[in-house]
Amino acid sequence: MLSEPAEADLGPPLPQRPWRQRASSFLFDSLQGRFVLAMLGGLALVQLAVNAVWYSQIEQRVRRQTELAAHHVASGATGAVRALRELPAAYRSLLIEQLRTMGGTRFLVFVNSAEVPVTPLTGQPMARLLEHQVSAELGAQLPRGTPLRVALASPLGLAVSPSGALLSDLPDSWVEPSLIAAERPAPFLVIQAETEPGQWLYLSSTLPDPYFLEQLEFFTWQRLTPQLLALGLAVLLTLIAVRAITRPLAGLSQAAARVGRRVAPKPLKVSGTQEVRQAIEAFNDMQERIRRYIGDRERLFASISHDLRTPITRLRLRSELLDDTAVQDEFHEDLDELDMMVKTALQIVKDTDIHENRAPLRIDLVLQKMVRDARLGGHKVELDSQPLTAFGKPLALKRALGNLLDNAMFYGESQQQPVQVAIAPGEAGMVSVTVRDHGPGVPEAALARLGQPYTRLDHGAAMRKEGLGLSIVREIVADHGGSVRFRNHPEGGFEVRLALPAG
Repeated sequence: MLSEPAEADLGPPLPQRPWRQRASSFLFDSLQGRFVLAMLGGLALVQLAVNAVWYSQIEQRVRRQTELAAHHVASGATGAVRALRELPAAYRSLLIEQLRTMGGTRFLVFVNSAEVPVTPLTGQPMARLLEHQVSAELGAQLPRGTPLRVALASPLGLAVSPSGALLSDLPDSWVEPSLIAAERPAPFLVIQAETEPGQWLYLSSTLPDPYFLEQLEFFTWQRLTPQLLALGLAVLLTLIAVRAITRPLAGLSQAAARVGRRVAPKPLKVSGTQEVRQAIEAFNDMQERIRRYIGDRERLFASISHDLRTPITRLRLRSELLDDTAVQDEFHEDLDELDMMVKTALQIVKDTDIHENRAPLRIDLVLQKMVRDARLGGHKVELDSQPLTAFGKPLALKRALGNLLDNAMFYGESQQQPVQVAIAPGEAGMVSVTVRDHGPGVPEAALARLGQPYTRLDHGAAMRKEGLGLSIVREIVADHGGSVRFRNHPEGGFEVRLALPAG
């Protein structure tokens, strides 16, 4: 059992959606947005796939270059180590000095008393491959168990002796200054081997291709910028193309909306792609058929209206012969309402609004007359009224209230309890009118459908063929700026509550 009765509120329209929802609707619901997302996603996937293939090829090429460079450097380092080990210790420093002065080796050679700490490059798989290859080849040529250290390091802050002397402190003739420039330093391969106890041979050199690791820096702004520009240009061209394609569809949508507002637009210009042209031609044909149908319907109801006015006029003349003035006034009032209903029906058929001026209307007096007529017809109705005035179209409001009362008496009148009608002041300058019956009520799932044209629940389907009463009530109240609420009463039965502007 529900702790609180469910309600369906048919009040003012919802406020406009925020910009985030509108942007999301454009991207995911509109044809333009979906085309842009599809094009952007497709191009991005293609570019990622091409980049992945390209990077894989570059990586394989760099791997081969690394293996060749490791073999070349290891061969040179092996020869240098052998030559220096075969020389007497007294001649080694002299030979190294001559090599520095005259050239003849690609390595910077130092003989140190201890191993020099070197920090390898981090995050470089190819650097580790190079170090491993050089270590393996050198280790195979050197005596078994020779301590060996190989590292690919940055020349910035690279030490060349245990005392802390740096590579950048060496004379320019020993090393090319551009190789250790801070803007673009080339990595140096450092090989240290203990040739004798307490004597470490220090070899340092660049690779044949000093900047081979830069080839793996693939996803940089320099390489991604052209791809991003291509994506942006593709999206721009897609937007232009899609707007050109969907412009006829936008015109078709606007024309359909005008038809829905009972406005007869001119035939649309046939343009666009073949499918769009076919849709526009079909819409123009449909619009022409609707126009002919409305014209035929107007002529039919005009004839009916003309035929009805004749007996109404005769009844008005006969009512003049009545002796009772009060009865004569009631006849005149009923005939006036009947005549206005005929005019209103014709105006509705012509798709125009009811031409009725707004004026203050005593709701309590209107309901008192309706309740009195209902009681004369044998119905049980109770009225709890206060002298309240609403402002609106009198005949339209009478029609809405009459439909509510008729609906309650038809579906919800009980043998034991009468239909209850109450009038009370509402919130924010409104007048509240409540009509409650003691019938079977409405299924909770069906509350949202109440007030829609031709909606009838199962218990009423066998009693009438179609239903317009509550939809008319909803339209009239909405036209007056009010609201309608439907709910099942907690104590049983069904309740409708109107909120109308006070006069």
